[in-house]
Order: sequence, then C-alpha cells, then structure tokens
Amino acid sequence: MSTLPKPQDVGKTVVETPKQLLRVYFPKITVLITTISREGRVNIMTAAWHTPISLSPPIYGVSISLKRYTYELLKEVPEFVVNFPTIDILEKVNLAGTVSGREVDKLKELGLTPVQAVRVKPPLIRECYAHLECRVIDMKEYGDHVWVVGEVVAIEYEERCFTQELLVDIAKVKPVLYLGKGKYTTTENKVYTP
Repeated sequence: MSTLPKPQDVGKTVVETPKQLLRVYFPKITVLITTISREGRVNIMTAAWHTPISLSPPIYGVSISLKRYTYELLKEVPEFVVNFPTIDILEKVNLAGTVSGREVDKLKELGLTPVQAVRVKPPLIRECYAHLECRVIDMKEYGDHVWVVGEVVAIEYEERCFTQELLVDIAKVKPVLYLGKGKYTTTENKVYTP
C-alpha cells in the first residue's frame, strides 16, 4: 500500500475532462504564423501551441486546427514563417486569431507589413522581432489538430532585441504570452537564475 499522499490531500484539484486540461498549458509565448496560397494570397494565424523540436537539424513544430485556413494553405504551399511579436501589437495578434483568412485579407485588415523571406514564399512580418522560415517536412493528424513539422531554413532577428549571449532582452522586448480564454500577459523586467 502506498504511503504517498493523494493529490487532493496536498491541495491539488483533480479533473478528468479535456477542457480542464487546457488550464495547465498556459502561459505560452504567442506567435504569428504566415502562410501563402499558390496564387500568392498571404494569411496570418495566431498560435500558442508551438515548439522547437531539434537543434541539428533545426526543426520546429506548430499545432494547427484541421478547420483552419492556414492548414489548407500549408497543403498548397508547404512553407510557413513563425513570427515573434511583442505586446506592442497585441490587438493585431489577438485579431489575427479571431477572424478567418478565408473571409478577410488579414495582412490588409491588421495593417501589418510583409517583408520578403530569404528562402520561403510566405513573408515575414516586419513588426515582429524574430522570424523562423520553415519548410514542411511532415504533417500528421492528432485528434482535432495537425502537427506541422518544419525544417528551419533561415532565421532573421533584430539584434537590438537580444543580449550578447543571444538571449531575448526583456528590457527591450515584451513577448506576448497567452493565458487562455482571450487573456494575455508579458514578461517583467527581471531575470531569475536558480
């Protein structure tokens, strides 16, 4: 018989429903994913479910709903850019995640500035401080989302936004952190080294 305390005995709430699971995922750094159609129409999607997967070779992944216009475009042109925004453009970041690119030209509607990428067709977003250009190497469905895996083929960033050790300078950059349920926050100007 176990002598370890149960979660509820140490003040933990126990849940079993998937929607409750979302509570523990956040906060997550929020990015803008740019994609493009064969005809050259640019789309922007807000994403919080993304992560690096490998350093060598550099591989990055993003989770995209099967219902998203972004997913349709990735099947047409299997390239994307991960753009890292700051809290300064929070309203645009939020709006990019609440309207569909099927009905709205998000680039025009949001007033964001496209910049030609070095190696992929989708553009960078000028108002963001860093960008990962990716070519899709795999897409696999998991539940109601598809896990899109891309090899990073180019990286652009604003040097002023990083320290000499290439850490994000949080005195200059306030990344967008998604808390869930349409709520956001950012970092404080303090670094902890345990």
